[in-house]
Amino acid sequence: MRIISTANQKGGCAKTTTAVNLAASLAANSKKVLLIDLDPQAHATLGLNIKADLSIYNVLSKITHKKAKLENIVQNLGVNFDIAPSSIVLSTLEQELAGEIGRESRLWETLNNFKTSYDYILIDCPPNLGILTINAIRASHEIIVPVEASRFSLEGLDQLISIINLVKERLSHNVSFKVLVTNFDSRLRHSFKMLERIKSNFKSQLFNTIVHVNVKLKEAQNEGEHIFNYDKYCRGAKDYFSLAKELIMQETTPLSSGALEKKMQDILKEKLPRLMEITFSLSAPEAKEVYLAGDFNSWKLDTTSRMEHNNGAWKKKVSLSSGKYRYRFVIDGEWKEDANNPVKEINPYGSVDSLIEVKG
Repeated sequence: MRIISTANQKGGCAKTTTAVNLAASLAANSKKVLLIDLDPQAHATLGLNIKADLSIYNVLSKITHKKAKLENIVQNLGVNFDIAPSSIVLSTLEQELAGEIGRESRLWETLNNFKTSYDYILIDCPPNLGILTINAIRASHEIIVPVEASRFSLEGLDQLISIINLVKERLSHNVSFKVLVTNFDSRLRHSFKMLERIKSNFKSQLFNTIVHVNVKLKEAQNEGEHIFNYDKYCRGAKDYFSLAKELIMQETTPLSSGALEKKMQDILKEKLPRLMEITFSLSAPEAKEVYLAGDFNSWKLDTTSRMEHNNGAWKKKVSLSSGKYRYRFVIDGEWKEDANNPVKEINPYGSVDSLIEVKG
């Protein structure tokens, strides 16, 4: 069982959005998931239209008149997806725990005594670095830190890392963290500049998945649904499905360095002769930045997908194996099909993709 917290003391970074929709996506991938709402604002609880007399407060508090076990408050949201709801009264717990010994480990002790068959427990933390967040860090194996492509989000991240190191030092508990870029607006050059800065600072601690700005995510919250119930074909659903897949891929047993090197050599011997170099090009003399995104690069916009500019012409060489591929150009943040390619197809999002078939 993997216990993962989503934490960032800065508000508006899609912390709760990530907790809810990642949990839903893992459940859609046949993983049994429990989402614990540890935020007194109860945004995850409210955002899923959950109403409950008992909450996580009744589990963690020792003075409540309605003491409950964790399994008594859990509510089902669908196949493989449960939630332990929160309420505003949870905000009083920090005062209750102020003078207690071991107050940082209350949630950890609860989960240790929790008889469960869950594959994942996700914890949505409050937007601060108080005792509830420290409890979540102590109980977790991993931390997902949602970060916007902005300077202030990066500064907040440094403070959270300090708390993680403090927990490691004081409680002898090692917990890893990875940064997830959220609310990414590909129309803004500033977003790409900040993305490069984040990559520079957190190379090996950064998810490959990027969660883009998508109004459907907010609409789903307003309707009391996770994104896969509201619109499973939108960009937000695609991003969180990709994040879930990335987490699931980490479950495989890692190879030793020698075995990994041999495996890579075998793959290269098998695959390289079958690749063909394809040149994509377009004329856009007024453009400042152009990216090539498609099935062959998981539709990612990063330095590896940026096209090269020369006298108004933009080109990008890609090595592809035999098969059919969808692709589009992103010209100064605007997605466009290839005007020089007559082969097109409408995608599930209602826009048009260009198609290329590679025969080898």
